[in-house]
Amino acid sequence: MKKFVATTFLFLLATSVAAQSSPCKVGVAAPSFGFWTWAPESKIKVYISGSDFKPDEHEYLLAPLLAWNAVSQLTGSRVSFEYQGITDRTLYCENCLTIVRGEVFDKSKRHLTELKTYSAASNQIMTWGHIVIDPRLTNPKTLTNALVHELGHSFGLLDCYSCKKDTTVMIQFKTVNASNDMDHPSACDVAQVRASYELVAAQLKRPPQPKPFVIDEGEEPVDDDTPVVIRKPKTTP
Repeated sequence: MKKFVATTFLFLLATSVAAQSSPCKVGVAAPSFGFWTWAPESKIKVYISGSDFKPDEHEYLLAPLLAWNAVSQLTGSRVSFEYQGITDRTLYCENCLTIVRGEVFDKSKRHLTELKTYSAASNQIMTWGHIVIDPRLTNPKTLTNALVHELGHSFGLLDCYSCKKDTTVMIQFKTVNASNDMDHPSACDVAQVRASYELVAAQLKRPPQPKPFVIDEGEEPVDDDTPVVIRKPKTTP
């Protein structure tokens, strides 16, 4: 049944994209892009923190995965999310996404969720991700809205607080636990993700820069007490 629903949604959204008479205007009906992304054609293993969410909340967390999977081909990303089950810890494995609770509420920006990620190759291609949902967010429908928004970040989309209502999943929430009625990516979201992944594909095709050849002149080795610094993973609201 879920496969049929997803296929039907894909057909309707494809029709919507084709029917657009003018491009989506950034800042009005479409978000900008430029954030980190999953690698094209990745299969992302998704886990839910068992201690953070009640069993009856899981369906509201899984619905956004199906919604983004339904437009995987249209966006050109060909990224798919595969739910693996609950976990008792935050995971850092390759192509793993963990959904957890945590204190991330920002009253000034009115955001209740955050995407934390890391790129092993230091090229903004995500290795793993954590979606952190503030405990204040308890409305089941808003859980879906928030998660579909954070997944949008993982496709390169940025927040669009100036965008009109019902135009993109990247709009701002008006108040805590008030649904924004966006439970699946819009036609403009699909168009922007497609543009984002065109840039990603071009970036990945670039040949690596050759490293300069250094001749060892035979100096005596010396102790190096320079500390090793591990950069803090990039986050976004």
